[in-house]
Amino acid sequence: MSTTTTFVFEVGTVLPPLVIEPLTRAKLALYAGASGDHVPLHIDTDAAREAGAPDVFGHGMLSAAWLGRFLTNWVEQDRIRSIELRFTGIFQLYNEAHCTGRVVEQITLDDGAPAARVELQLQNQYGESKVVGEAVIAIGSRP
Repeated sequence: MSTTTTFVFEVGTVLPPLVIEPLTRAKLALYAGASGDHVPLHIDTDAAREAGAPDVFGHGMLSAAWLGRFLTNWVEQDRIRSIELRFTGIFQLYNEAHCTGRVVEQITLDDGAPAARVELQLQNQYGESKVVGEAVIAIGSRP
C-alpha cells in the first residue's frame, strides 16, 4: 500500500468488499499442500461422503485466510492488532466467498493508542454465513 493512502475509520464505514472466485478441487489440493492440512474431508470425496457431507469442502483456515486478505486489501498488515473468528457454516465446493466488513466502534488500546473495531463476515454467493468475527485495527502508526 502507498504511504499516501487515506483510511477511513469512522463508525459505520463499510470496507471495500472482496469476492473470491469459486472454490475448486484444484484450490483445495493446493491449499492442502501449502498448509500441510491433508484432512481427507477436504480432498477425498469418499471420506467426505462417509462423514455425511455431499462432497469435499473448504478448510476453515482457508476461509480465515480470505478474511485476512480482505483486511490487508484495506489497511497495511502492521495495523491489524487482532482477529477473532467463529465458523458458522461449511464452505462448499464451487461456492464463491464474499468478504465484507464495517467499522463498528472506536476504541483505545491498552497502550493508549486509538483503534477501530471492525465487524467481519464471509458469506457464500447465496448470502449464507460461513464465518463471522471482528478485527481490531490501529488507527495511528505502530510505535
